[in-house]
Parts: sequence; structure tokens; C-alpha cells
Amino acid sequence: MKAIVIGAGIGGMSAAIALEKAGFTTAVFEAVKEMKPVGAAISIWPNGVKCLNALGMKASLRALGGNMAFMAYNDAHSGATLTRFSMDPLVQQVGEHPYPVARAELQAMLIDTYGRSRIGFGKRVTQVEQTATGVTAWFDDGSQQQADFLIAADGTHSVIRHYVLGESVERRYAGYVNWNGLVTIDESIAPADQWTTFVGEGKRVSLMPVSGNRFYFFFDVPLPKGLPEDRSTLKDDLRGYFAGWADPVQRLIDAINPETTNRVEIHDIEPFSQFVKGRVALLGDAAHSTTPDIGQGGCAAMEDAIVLAQTLAAHSLGIEDGLLRYQARRVERTKDLVLKARKRCDVTHAKDAAITAAWYQELKNETGERVLAGMCDTIEGGPLG
Repeated sequence: MKAIVIGAGIGGMSAAIALEKAGFTTAVFEAVKEMKPVGAAISIWPNGVKCLNALGMKASLRALGGNMAFMAYNDAHSGATLTRFSMDPLVQQVGEHPYPVARAELQAMLIDTYGRSRIGFGKRVTQVEQTATGVTAWFDDGSQQQADFLIAADGTHSVIRHYVLGESVERRYAGYVNWNGLVTIDESIAPADQWTTFVGEGKRVSLMPVSGNRFYFFFDVPLPKGLPEDRSTLKDDLRGYFAGWADPVQRLIDAINPETTNRVEIHDIEPFSQFVKGRVALLGDAAHSTTPDIGQGGCAAMEDAIVLAQTLAAHSLGIEDGLLRYQARRVERTKDLVLKARKRCDVTHAKDAAITAAWYQELKNETGERVLAGMCDTIEGGPLG
């Protein structure tokens, strides 16, 4: 049995690797000629780590991951620590570490595991058709491919989503802008083994360690869509938005390279319940585009891949039946993740200023138990426990 996989991002590559391990043949096609990952890094929480472990990348992932042994929230203006706690109770409960990794390095690991030369780059899908026995995909270069089924992992701007749903869905602006990138670790900004977040005014500045003596950083600011800001104004923009914030934040702004810093207006998509049409299935952001507020977007795509391969391998009533069983296992889980991220987004970014102010006060009494319990609940909802 052969699968066409559309998209060579995290979801598409995880799906292709998982399907091949389950005995399927795959062909992967990617619209761009060269992969340039959106975003500087990604936090892979233990549910995602377990998926990559199961796909044979345990050692490779550890080489890319940073040591995130502690978690801390600091006051925006004074820089004082509001709370700090070890991540070890989470690790012990769920049985795996979290690993922040540079996104380009994660992408390269997935592609190299599958085989870079096997991927059809520069192949943008334009049309999909299916019969009772197979699927045909057409590409903008005039070529076509046939297979027994097709997995659409073509991202939040998915072309194939419309085919599956029979209608277009609008992306929803989450109300904030995120700047992200990588800098050399500087312990005058934050400890090298800690996820550090400065919070205030409905904004945040966060740093996570990744391999190679680097911090992954991001800034969040609630803003209107479509402001005329780009790399040429980036440092001045951040200095304005974070005027009066603590010295470590100012040092971080000084340290960043505007040419390698991304500015992203954050969106999600209202959850929907149809991931499958016959022999065509959506996966990853094409099926459940989320904000990054609980760090589960990439992890959810990896979970999709594991469940897809498990389900197809374990059932024998045909591809269409197997894909519907994949859908049944993923719809509620991914809806829950999208809505949890949206709720966290609103609290973090002061959609209701009183609720956010109350959260800041709660952080002063936080021992870590409540925060880690919420994380464990999310992690343990994954397909590998």
C-alpha cells in the first residue's frame, strides 16, 4: 500500500516515517524548493518526545535538545523572581524529559531520517481526486502521482483542507504578535538550564535553552494586525514595547540579530471535526492549527503521525475505515489542545486585564505543583501515555 504525503514539515515527515515503519510505501512532496522552517525553535514536550522516540530518533533528539531543568517566572519591571521550580516532578511522572530544539535542526533530523533525496521538493499540489481504489494528486508543474491514500500535512494554509471539508475556514487572529529567534546563552540574562519568562502588561519575554550554547527567545505583545513593522524597525519596536522592563530584557534586545529574528502575527483556526474524506486525511496544522501558548502544535502533529500509522496497521477493513478510526481518535484530543492554548493565550495576553492581574498575583505563591499538574494532564493525554 502506498501513501502520498503532502508537506515535508514536522507533521508530514513524522507521518511518512511512521507509515514506513508500519509497512507502507510513501512518497513525500513539498511545495517549496528549500525548507526554511517558520520559527526559530520549538519546545517538544514529553508527549512529542515519546513519539520521536518511537520513530527511532531518541539519541538524535537528545543531541539537539537543551537542558530545561527549571522553570521560572520573573516580574517584568523589577526582574524579581515570582516563582521558580524544578521540572523533575514532571519528568518523573510522565517518564520523559522536555526538549527545546532549534526548529531547523529538528526539521533536518526528520528529513535525514526519512532520506532527503527521496523528497520531491518544489512540488505544489493543485488538485486531488479519488476513486474507490485510489487517489491522484496533481502538481503545479503539470505532473501527477497516484497512490492508495493521501495524507495532507500541508500546514495552516492547507490547499487540501477545502477539498476535505467542502468549504474554506478562516484563520482567527489571536490578538498578539510574537518575535522569536536564537542568541548565545548569557547567564546575566537568564540561567542556562531554565525556562525563564518575564511577565507584565499582558506581554511576555521568554528564554529556553537549546543545544549549541543558545537560547531560544520570544517576545509577545498584544497588537492590532497589519502594523508596518519589519526587521528594519525591529529593535526600536521592541525597545518601545518593553520600555521600563528589567535589565535582562534590555540586554536580550541588545543581543538579538534582526536579520535572524522572526515577527509573526499569531493565529489559530476554530476546531472542526472532519479530518477525513474517503482516502484523504488531514494531519498537523492542516487539521488543527493552534497558537503556540502551550507548546503543543508540533507535538500534536507527531501524535497524529503515531496514531495514523498505529490505526492503519492495526485494522484490516480497508483504508477508508482506518482513516475514519484515525479521525475518531484525534478530533477530541486536538480540539482540547487548541482550546487549552486559546485559553492560556487570553490569560497571558490580558484579554481580560483583571484575570491576567490575578494570574500575576497567583504566580507569587506558585510552588510549581499546580503548573506542572496542568502540563502533566496535557502530556498524558497523548497516545503513548
